[in-house]
Amino acid sequence: MGLEDINTIAVLGAGNMGHGIAEVAAIAGYDVNMRDIKDEFVQNGYDSIEWSLQKLAENDQLTDEEADAALERVTPLVDMGEAVSDADVVIEAVPEQMEIKKDVYEELESSAPDRAIFATNTSSLSITDLSEFTDRSEAFCGMHFFNPPVRMELVEVISGEHTDDETLDVIEALASDLGKTPVRVRKDVPGFIVNRILVPLMNEAAWLVEDDVATIEEVDATTKFDIGMPMGSFELADYVGIDVGYHVLEYMNEVAGERYEPCPMMEAKVSNEEFGQKSGAGFYDYEDGDGADVSMDEDLFNETVKERLLAVIANEVAFLVGDDVASPEEIDTAVKLGGRWPKGPAKFADEYGVAALFEALRDAYEETGHPRYEPVDYLSTVAEEDGFYDDAGDADGAPEFDTIELTYPGDKVAQIELSRPQQMNSISLELIEELDAAIDLLEEDESVRALLLTGAGSKAFSVGADFMSIAGGGADPFSAVELSKFGQETFGRLERIEMPVVAAIDGYCLGGGMELSMCADVRVASSRSEFGQPEFNLGLLPGWGGTQRLQRIVGMGRAKEIIFSAERFSAEEMADFGFVNEVVEPDEFETAAHEYAANLAGGPPLAMRFTKRAMQKGWDNHEAGLEVESMGFGHVVNSEDVEEGVSAFFGDEEPEFEGK
Repeated sequence: MGLEDINTIAVLGAGNMGHGIAEVAAIAGYDVNMRDIKDEFVQNGYDSIEWSLQKLAENDQLTDEEADAALERVTPLVDMGEAVSDADVVIEAVPEQMEIKKDVYEELESSAPDRAIFATNTSSLSITDLSEFTDRSEAFCGMHFFNPPVRMELVEVISGEHTDDETLDVIEALASDLGKTPVRVRKDVPGFIVNRILVPLMNEAAWLVEDDVATIEEVDATTKFDIGMPMGSFELADYVGIDVGYHVLEYMNEVAGERYEPCPMMEAKVSNEEFGQKSGAGFYDYEDGDGADVSMDEDLFNETVKERLLAVIANEVAFLVGDDVASPEEIDTAVKLGGRWPKGPAKFADEYGVAALFEALRDAYEETGHPRYEPVDYLSTVAEEDGFYDDAGDADGAPEFDTIELTYPGDKVAQIELSRPQQMNSISLELIEELDAAIDLLEEDESVRALLLTGAGSKAFSVGADFMSIAGGGADPFSAVELSKFGQETFGRLERIEMPVVAAIDGYCLGGGMELSMCADVRVASSRSEFGQPEFNLGLLPGWGGTQRLQRIVGMGRAKEIIFSAERFSAEEMADFGFVNEVVEPDEFETAAHEYAANLAGGPPLAMRFTKRAMQKGWDNHEAGLEVESMGFGHVVNSEDVEEGVSAFFGDEEPEFEGK
C-alpha cells in the first residue's frame, strides 16, 4: 500500500485526541469514520470538530467552504464493523489502558479489511505488545499525535519489533500529507522520544525538591529563565497533568528499570487528586485563576538544579542515540515540536558541555546511589567526543544556526530564511540572536551585494513574536524593556546594513514579523499574503520599531489605522498603502523575489551605501541628510564604479560594478 491508496481513515475514539485526529484528517481531504462506544461520546466529538472548524474559519485559517467540506467528510459511528469495513488506515485513540486497547483490537481485527494498516496513538504503551493483539503485527505501528492535534506539528511514527519498513514509510507519508512533521522512532522504547525526555525531567525536578536540594520556586525559575525552557518544570507538570506524568513513570519504571522510580512528591499529588490545571490545584494553585507565577529573580537561579536537570536530559538523549532509537537531530526536532522548546535537548546539553554533565551525573550517582543518576554507556562516548553535534561549522568556519538559514542562492546575493516553519516562523530570542550573528557575517563579506529575507514554508513569512519561548527567556533573563531594546537594536542593524534588503513575503506577516519586514528596503509579496499589527488585541503595542518605521513607510494616518485597528490587510491593500512594492501570484513568487534581489545586487555598491545613509539620516534631520548626500556624491564621483557606469551607458552595455 502507498499513500495514493489511502482514501478512508477510521479513528477509534472520539475524545480530545480522537476527534482532533479526525479533524486533521478531514481537513487534509480524507473521508473519516469516527467511532466511539456510545452515541453521546461520538456526538460530543463531532460537535467539537464542528466548533473547531468554525473557529479556524473565523480566524481565516480555513475558508467557510473548506470548513464545511471538512465536516462533511466526518461520519460519526458507533458500530465497529460500519466504521472500519472500508478503512485503509485505522488510528486507535482510546484510553491508555492495555485491557481496553486489547478488547478494541480483537474486535477491530475481525471487522477491518486485510489491506488496512493499524496505528495506535498511545503515548507510552508498547507498540510491540499492542501489535500482538492483532493478526497483522507487521502492518501495525505507533502514530503518536500531540495535543491538540490540530495545532501541534509533531507526529512520532514508532516501530514495533514486528513492524515492516513499508508500514512506517506509508504512515510517515500520511503524517506529512496531514500537514504534520513525522519523526521516526526506530525502536519500541518506553516514552518514545518526547516523553522519554519530558517525563524524567519533571520527575527529577520533583526529586530535587524531595531531597531538599532546592525549592519549587528555585527549580522553576532556573528551568524557565536560566536554562531557557518555555515552562518551569513544575509548571509543565501541572500543564500536562501530574497524573499523566506519574502513570508514564510507573510504566517506564516497570519496563525500563528503577531509573524511572516516581518521586514520592508526585505520588502524593496523585493520591490527593491534585493533578494540576485540570483539577484546580497541583504544584501551583489554580482555583483563583492566577496559576503558576514563576519568578525571573536571578537570586532564585540554582546551578545545581541547572546541572542536574541538563545531566538527566543528556543521559536520556545518550540512551536514545546509543540504542539507535533516533539521531540527535531527530530528537531535537521532536522535542522542539512536541515540547515547544526553543532548542532541542541535545543542543542544550552541547551548549552546557556534555563532559561537565557527565561528571555531574557521575558525582550525583556516587553521592546518592540512585539509579536515575547512573550514566548510560554511550554518554561517556559523547563526553569524550565533546558533544552530540560537530559544531566545527563548515569549511569556512561559518557558525551553524538553528532558527535561521544563511545561504547564498545566487551571484552576489545572500539569503536569510526564518527557519521555524512549524512555529509559523515566529520570532524567538534565539532567532534574534542568530539574526544578529548573521548580520555580522554579511557586514564582513564584500562579495555580497544584496540580501533576500524570507520565511520557510508557504504559510507565513512570520506571525510575530514567539511568546512561549520569549516567556521562557534565554541564557540571561530579559525584562520587557530589555527585550524591546534588543529587538530594536538587531532590527535596526538590518535596516542600516549597507546593501539593498528585499523582504519576500509569502503568507502571514504579522506583529513582530511585519516589524521585521519594515527593515527591508523593498517588499515583494505573494497575493495570498496577509499583513497586520495585532498587538492591540493583546493589550500590547509594537515593540520592535513598528511605531516609528510604519509611519515612515505608509504615513502617520495609515500607520495609526493599521496599529489601532489590529485588523489584517491583504497584499493588494498594503500595496495601495505603499508598504508592498510588488504583488505576484504564488506560483511566480519565489522566482520574482530572487530576480528582484539579483537585480539590486547588480547595482553600484558605493552609491547604494551612501544613498541608504543619506535617506536614513534624512528621516531624523533633513539638513543632515542633505549633508550626507553631498558627501556621498563627492566620494563616488571619481570612483571606478562611475567610470564603469558612464562607459557602459555610452556603449549600450550592462555595467559591472566592483564597489571601487
